[in-house]
Amino acid sequence: MPNITQAVAEIVKQRPFLEEGLASGIINQAYLADSLKDEIERMTGKQTNRYAIIMAIRRLAESLSDSFVATSILNLHGSEVAVISGISEITVSKSATANKRIEHLYSKFDPSKGDFLAVTQGLYESTILFSAKHAETVRKAFSQKEVIYSADNLASLIVKISGSAADSIGVLYSLTKILSWENINIIEMVSTRTEEIFILRESDAAAGFSAISKAVGRK
Repeated sequence: MPNITQAVAEIVKQRPFLEEGLASGIINQAYLADSLKDEIERMTGKQTNRYAIIMAIRRLAESLSDSFVATSILNLHGSEVAVISGISEITVSKSATANKRIEHLYSKFDPSKGDFLAVTQGLYESTILFSAKHAETVRKAFSQKEVIYSADNLASLIVKISGSAADSIGVLYSLTKILSWENINIIEMVSTRTEEIFILRESDAAAGFSAISKAVGRK
């Protein structure tokens, strides 16, 4: 079984927000020790002194002062941020027939005219994100039995980062953390080599754009 120091480190490692809070010095360590006491006792298999937990947390916080999160935020400076409104979504059961219909849809979209189309394939289902003006075309392509979920009034928040920043540890976490702190729900995420695309409710798009723009140094 782990000792107190190991148990504290393991708990914090599994909770990125807690890790960053300790690194930033914004968490009350005594309160945290009290809230973790029962969990630590289960992990160590014995009763634990409150002050021993506080000391373990304090030592861990000091070691996290140069956390990867702070570094990754700095690497995002200068990134391009854009919002595309009028996005819809449909998720369908995956099959050979559905895949053929999805392939056919590509011919209906013209990126040069601002059309948006992103397809994510899972093991059992496929999600299609598309410009709402093509909603009728997309939804007619699938039967009601194939459709698992659909939604309208969405927006695409696109963060274009440099190739070097794309290799930094914690970039995606940093971006999702910014949106979470603004209480913005991420409906879907799509990634390419240098683009992180967050699908949000249209009502959250302005706040999301503002929060990410400030973080990357674009007011």
